[in-house]
Amino acid sequence: MSDTPAPIDDSAKDARHVARMQRKKDVVDAKIAAAQDERGVLVVNTGNGKGKSSAAFGVVARALGHDFRVAVVQFVKSRSDTGEEGFYRKVADLCLGQLAWHVMGEGFTWETQDPARDAKAAQAAWELVRGYLADPAVNLVVLDELTYAFKYGWLDLADVLATLAARPAMQHVVITGRAAPEGLVAAADTVTEMNLVKHAFKAGVKAMPGVEF
Repeated sequence: MSDTPAPIDDSAKDARHVARMQRKKDVVDAKIAAAQDERGVLVVNTGNGKGKSSAAFGVVARALGHDFRVAVVQFVKSRSDTGEEGFYRKVADLCLGQLAWHVMGEGFTWETQDPARDAKAAQAAWELVRGYLADPAVNLVVLDELTYAFKYGWLDLADVLATLAARPAMQHVVITGRAAPEGLVAAADTVTEMNLVKHAFKAGVKAMPGVEF
């Protein structure tokens, strides 16, 4: 008996692959055919991992590429030296007024140590957002770090959900932040939870420009 392994029949292997891919294509095509609704979607990026806001700002780039009008409102962050804002400020003139960017926060709560001021800032930001959520000419609204407004009781979740539900039919909304409440998750069309596996900061690496901010 020979110890030499039998030669692999590449043609049979290729045929099996083609058959598997055809079955997969049939499934995907059926799902595409079934998805015929056209309307604005509510997207929530939550979880303890990095990248929630970064993903939302990627959607901003995508939307501007489709000539959408976009509004970004940041609820907690107070700094105006972030790379994403700097980039979009540079391209704002090219967007011909399609992008509005508002930094409305007072900073992280452990820095401000002033709950009344934080609440006032969040409520002012929400009043601004109401205008965008009532404007059918605005195609995408990004509410960065909004979830903290629910965690600390700055905004009423039921009121926010009612306003989101009443927005123009084709308007998209992206909300970011940790610990998204169950009601928001239930109302959303797409929810992504970003989980932390490792982070350089925990190993003593300071926040680096271009990666962290």
